[in-house]
Amino acid sequence: MLTFGIAALAGCAPQATVGSSQSQIPAVAPGAARVWFLRGWDAPSGQGVVLAAAPVVFANGSPVGDIPIGSGFFRDFSPGTYNFTIQPFGLPTPQSTTLQLAAGTQTYVQAQWLASWQVGYPEADFSFAPNTFAILTMPPQVAEAYLPTLTYLGQR
Repeated sequence: MLTFGIAALAGCAPQATVGSSQSQIPAVAPGAARVWFLRGWDAPSGQGVVLAAAPVVFANGSPVGDIPIGSGFFRDFSPGTYNFTIQPFGLPTPQSTTLQLAAGTQTYVQAQWLASWQVGYPEADFSFAPNTFAILTMPPQVAEAYLPTLTYLGQR
């Protein structure tokens, strides 16, 4: 019981946000392109499993890292073309985001819970659990305003 209580209190400890960690974030390495991965608080979906899910993001089929709800992290990539996908936790879809990354740039992508009809499946009710995750680009102005509200997971 004591262990459970300590674990519960540890979960209440304040976590560093991206905004409070600005001084710890290194500059983009020369010749590299930075991609930020964000996941806000998913819209209510009627499916509790979504809140606990930490889907894995992939770049060209290789895992980049998992993204829990309310968090953000970054990874620096060599310039080039990358196809980003995410573990679906629902219906598998062909959804992906392909980006051409140039040296010195910062790009923002968001893990988002989507209704199945948005990726070509028939509409269904929540009890059927047809929804899935998708990885989508975000405008820099929106992402930069949103980053300070997320738990900072560092560089992956």
